[in-house]
Amino acid sequence: MAKKNTLVRNASILMVASVISRIIGLIYRRPLGKVLGSVGLGYYGYASNLYSILLLISSYSIPMAVSKIVSERLATKQYMNAHKVFRCALLYAVIIGGITALITFFLGGYLLPANQQNALPALRVLAPTIFLSAILGVFRGYFQAHRTMTPTSISQIAEQIVNAIVSILAAYIMISAFAPGGGVGAYIFGAVGGTMGTASGVIAGLAFMLFVFFLNRGFFRRRMAKDRYGETETTGDIFKVILLMVTPVILTTFINNASMYLDSYLYSSIQGFHGIDADAISAAYGEFSNYYIPLINVPMALASASAAALMPEVSGRYALNDYSGTNNAIRQSTRFTMFICMPCMLGMTFLARPFMQLLFPASSETASNLLMAGSLYIFFTAMTTISGCVLQSVGKQRTAMINAAIALGLNILTLAIMLFAAPQLDIYAVMIANILFSVFYWILNNISIRKYLGYRHEIVRGYLLPLAASGIACGGAWAVYELLARLTRRPSIAIIIAVLLAIVVYLIIYPMITRTQEEELVTFPLGRKWAAVLRKLRIYR
Repeated sequence: MAKKNTLVRNASILMVASVISRIIGLIYRRPLGKVLGSVGLGYYGYASNLYSILLLISSYSIPMAVSKIVSERLATKQYMNAHKVFRCALLYAVIIGGITALITFFLGGYLLPANQQNALPALRVLAPTIFLSAILGVFRGYFQAHRTMTPTSISQIAEQIVNAIVSILAAYIMISAFAPGGGVGAYIFGAVGGTMGTASGVIAGLAFMLFVFFLNRGFFRRRMAKDRYGETETTGDIFKVILLMVTPVILTTFINNASMYLDSYLYSSIQGFHGIDADAISAAYGEFSNYYIPLINVPMALASASAAALMPEVSGRYALNDYSGTNNAIRQSTRFTMFICMPCMLGMTFLARPFMQLLFPASSETASNLLMAGSLYIFFTAMTTISGCVLQSVGKQRTAMINAAIALGLNILTLAIMLFAAPQLDIYAVMIANILFSVFYWILNNISIRKYLGYRHEIVRGYLLPLAASGIACGGAWAVYELLARLTRRPSIAIIIAVLLAIVVYLIIYPMITRTQEEELVTFPLGRKWAAVLRKLRIYR
């Protein structure tokens, strides 16, 4: 039970931080959209999208890889080797992050679509951010390996707060100073200001992690002094381990997320081939990348947090040949992820339009339709995240990479066929292709996990019963919203009341429908208080 509590507690800490960060991200998109306009958002979206892909190469996979390698050594009390891995990972991050930053700054124009070169100045602002993010990733991975998620969580929140404030202010100042007359110049300088916020946020996150690390230097030194393992790995051996671990993880994560960049590139190029105006393409992609994607990514952050907490658990147990414990950790993480993601998926399906109207009044009907039809992405991508993490945790990085590459190939082929055969699908084709990529990847990962671990999914309890509980709660929320919106003519109040009511209903009926016992429920966030309320309602006796 202690192990379970550790896993769920760590996942909960990261999930809370991720939700707060994503909510901050959603809130600041609204004023940022007003400052930039739809075309400016398009430039900002293209620069941010490419930045995200390049970030995958330099830093995104580093926390997960460092967490796995260090946690394996901590499980066998190799404290000196664990710290040596940390130092070598820092050097790796400096080299890879620096090279990627230089490529971004000097060759970024070749990576953007030919008809979206106005996004290049914003991309160049992000170049040094890639270097700093690589270093930040090493610190986060090191603390996660110690199964303490608080430093990472606080740094994420600090990063997003600074990002939000600076993005809006810098965008406004840049437009006022360099393009007060509006036009294309305003869109370009506004996007530059927006990306300045991203850079400032990473600096803030790194500063906090450095502060925490120096506070804990004494603990790390005392523990290394107690190391009795006896075999110290050489720097060459550690770099070999890092390269063998990080490189497949980077390639897998790159392939896993490159679909978004390649889809945007194909969309822009093929629609341009059909004669559609470049600004119209930018505006449509702005709706997709700045309204639909940030909202859909809120529950996706929860799945990523669960995977980050799962990595050291699975790696440590697998290193000790505890296969039963490994499968139990996977099962528990899946249940917890579905507990969160199922109601998010159905909630966004039932309440897509009021959500968009409340959060992004400047958005068009396209954004609402994307959210309503595309919320299925939440389920498949959440499970893809968990399954990919499992394969990497048990040393099957190459398998995860191959699966991702196959899924990406199918994704590109599907999108190209849709856009050439039915250009009227427009941005919806990109949405469909993203969902299909996750479907393909999840299926392939499931086959591999069953092969290597013999793991079998709990179809009924793990998926169908949480889906049923979510359907009741979210269907009720939709009915309440429609009624209150018509009676009060205040949709913003109606949606808030409907969501709060859905949360209450879901928390009551979830343990009833899924037959979750009190012993398991108390391992959830605020589980003891939750169970106490259910006892008063006579659901638990």
